[in-house]
Amino acid sequence: MFPGWLKASLRPFTLSFKSACYSTCSVSFYTRPLTLSHSFLSHQKTLGSHFSSPSVYANFYASFHILSTLSSGFIFSQSFCKNLFFPTPSLSFSCPQSVSLFQSSHSCKPMDLSEVLEVLEHLAPLSLAEPWDNVGLLVEPSKIHPVKMVLLTNDLTVPVMEEAEAMNCDLIVSYHPPLFRPIKRLVQRDWKQQLAIRAVKAGIAIYSPHTALDSVKGGVNDWLIGGVGSGSVSVLNQAAGSMPLNHKLEFTVRNHEVLKTILAELMDTGVKLQYTTTRSDGDGYNVSLICLDSILNATVQTLSRYATSKESLAILQLTKPPLPGCGQGRRSILDEPISIATAVQRMKSHLGLSHVRLALGAQHTIGSEVTTVAVCAGSGGSVLQGAKADLYITGEMSHHEVLDAVAAGTSIILSDHSNSERGFLSVLRERLSVRLSDSVSIKLSQRDRDPLEIV
Repeated sequence: MFPGWLKASLRPFTLSFKSACYSTCSVSFYTRPLTLSHSFLSHQKTLGSHFSSPSVYANFYASFHILSTLSSGFIFSQSFCKNLFFPTPSLSFSCPQSVSLFQSSHSCKPMDLSEVLEVLEHLAPLSLAEPWDNVGLLVEPSKIHPVKMVLLTNDLTVPVMEEAEAMNCDLIVSYHPPLFRPIKRLVQRDWKQQLAIRAVKAGIAIYSPHTALDSVKGGVNDWLIGGVGSGSVSVLNQAAGSMPLNHKLEFTVRNHEVLKTILAELMDTGVKLQYTTTRSDGDGYNVSLICLDSILNATVQTLSRYATSKESLAILQLTKPPLPGCGQGRRSILDEPISIATAVQRMKSHLGLSHVRLALGAQHTIGSEVTTVAVCAGSGGSVLQGAKADLYITGEMSHHEVLDAVAAGTSIILSDHSNSERGFLSVLRERLSVRLSDSVSIKLSQRDRDPLEIV
């Protein structure tokens, strides 16, 4: 009676049911609101073909009617149910053992570490990280096992590691990389290396997104600037695409035969060539060739064997295309100007802090109007330097960076380094929860905190 793909999730259930004619119906099951209408069925040809008789409609409706007593949250729309006729006084029908047919894309299937990392890298592509940063998988367990518990933290400290061990954590996502500088030895006297050793022994992986999560559109910096109010947001330091670095080589050859010889030699490397040619004033050809950075030296050596080419050769490095909305730092032109005092109160609320530090720019008072704001999570002095704004918001700046900004007429709100970042972990948890299997539990560290506090 039911199609095979539907029958697989059903188990026999028999109940007496009176015949009736229903013009409307509302059935509740499943914990999240969802609307099932005829449009849902129309694109499922297999399902639609099985709803061709009143008795089948009746069985289908009755199954979901029973579910209304078991759970809540599902809406069975009128367009699907109206004018359904149930002609028999007693029906045998199937009651779903689960609601997998109408659940979200979640499943309870265990996830391998590689699958979780794929999700993390999709949310914050590692190619967006700064060149000096150390991001990605930093510690990998020797034994492969499903990931059931993920702990999110801003910094991996000894108390956080104790917390992770106590909850049998499988993966620590530490915003800041606990292993940053190159390691020549693993020793117990270095506290960060000691944490890495403990993680290996406990079978805990460690992953850090850091500046990739800052840079990505909708990441930490967009969250930070959103705390001051709505506005037109732009990127301070625009990120470029991750495509390989290319060079443009321009040279002249004497005739078409020489050009064919050069191109044949270059093609022997197995690289697909992109080039254009135009006739020169004489009998020669002007050639423009796109060359990957990885084969630049070999290409130049090939061209140098031809005198005309060597004399005319010019090499230009091509810039990578920008990635809209991605990069370090943000600047916002506020929709509605606010006072510095209002900006302070909004950021304290946004960051969950009772205190921040404030430096008033030259000629500014606490009531001065703010129309433009620039932010950078963490230590933002170098990113914010030179940005035109009434107000800077960041975690920390050096003494002289503060003096320079104040002299230029820019006020500054400092929250201390990790306080400008930690609040985003709740956003990250929500984004992971809708992408990871229901078998994965995601926790925020309760022992992670900024090492500085105002006393």
